[in-house]
Amino acid sequence: MKGRSVGKWIRRVVMLLLLAVFLFSGISILRILYQYKISDELYEGIADQYTSRGSGDGEKDAQGGQGTDENPAVEAGKETAPITVDFEGLRSVNGDVTGWIYCQDTPINYPVVHGADNDYYLTHNYDGTSSASGSIFVEAENRPGFVDSNTIIYGHHMKNGSMFASLDQWADQAYYEEHPVMWLLTPEQDYKIILFGGYTTSASSDTYTIFEGPGAELDAYLEKCRGQSDFLAETETDGEAHYVLLSTCAYVFDNARYVLHGILVPVDSAGGVPF
Repeated sequence: MKGRSVGKWIRRVVMLLLLAVFLFSGISILRILYQYKISDELYEGIADQYTSRGSGDGEKDAQGGQGTDENPAVEAGKETAPITVDFEGLRSVNGDVTGWIYCQDTPINYPVVHGADNDYYLTHNYDGTSSASGSIFVEAENRPGFVDSNTIIYGHHMKNGSMFASLDQWADQAYYEEHPVMWLLTPEQDYKIILFGGYTTSASSDTYTIFEGPGAELDAYLEKCRGQSDFLAETETDGEAHYVLLSTCAYVFDNARYVLHGILVPVDSAGGVPF
């Protein structure tokens, strides 16, 4: 009888431990989901507060300088970003804000920050509040203003599809053809990001090389990036141009990353406002 009592006691202890683990796991999941919700609401809110539809729609106006009924301010032959960004307002919250990245019909619509290291914005929103979603941020070793020939921009691969989670969608040719262009807006100059390569790589690969200027090494790098792309793009690379590398985590192997390469093409606006 004593053995049976001990057995019952052990089973009860095990059940209580399992219940405790279950409750802890459930609370942890709910906490993570709550953090996702708060972060999503924050970024949706700042998009509503600091961005609006631009005077251009990202396409050149062909109305002989008269613009269109919706976009009367666009001059003939000018190309402007499809949204406007209130950088003065954003920088009053955080002086690290350096740009805004946007891709139509995708979740990508975020401020871009440039901090002193690559750790802080992994766990902090653009406004400095703690968050598992972090921010979209520029590699700390890059020079400010996207003046390097190759600038690296990081973002988390969030399970709810936010931040840079959608980057690996470009592995599909059809998805690329539907979304061949992103936009990078800055207070000084807006750019089309013409995508030309995307693939899975290691976090320690030479994909993450920063080039301050043109040269034979950059030319070889660009050719290699094009050669291993999951999608086929007709975009021609130019060693004299400036480029961005967009990077997020992938779950194919340890320390895997999915990256997109794009060429920065200046347009006729800054912060979405035509020159």
